[in-house]
Amino acid sequence: MKSALIVIDVQESFPRRPIWQAANHPDIVDRVDRLVAAERAAGGLVVWVLHAEPGTATVFDPASGYVRLMDGLKPDEGEPVITKTSINAFTTTNLQQVLTTRGVGELTVCGIKTEQCCETTTRVASDLGYEVTFAIDATATTPIPHWDAPADRTVAEILADPRTLSTDDIVSRTAYALAGRFATVRTVAELTGS
Repeated sequence: MKSALIVIDVQESFPRRPIWQAANHPDIVDRVDRLVAAERAAGGLVVWVLHAEPGTATVFDPASGYVRLMDGLKPDEGEPVITKTSINAFTTTNLQQVLTTRGVGELTVCGIKTEQCCETTTRVASDLGYEVTFAIDATATTPIPHWDAPADRTVAEILADPRTLSTDDIVSRTAYALAGRFATVRTVAELTGS
């Protein structure tokens, strides 16, 4: 069975948001790059996914110039670069067609954000019949404010609020939710042997 690494939303949009200063893995490029090198060495496919929100005038609007891979990441020739407009990487793209055409049955998921696009893609992939590995420390996220907190708070105010969900709690919750149900949860070191 062929394998693919799905790199989700490791794009310049995220560092433009103030909350990125509280990200758990600001070195996400290095972590992803290790997985990319391992997947290529094993003869697997690397699929790059970007998130776009056209017409929103945000950092996710392609017109902003930030809907591009973070510096240090570069697709090899023939590696698909797919743009999605939904949270998971399947619904608004041809990802399943790309994987099916290439005979891929095993996926490793990494990228941004742990609990959002990465987790949702993992769940959908599992439902579609793929054998999924979730590279837990090759995902990044930021603290999540309480749902009824004012939207205009500063990063300091978000971090000071005891109701804010920490990145450690987010990662732990995601691992518990996925492991043994939707995916096998592994670290970069486990997946690369280094």
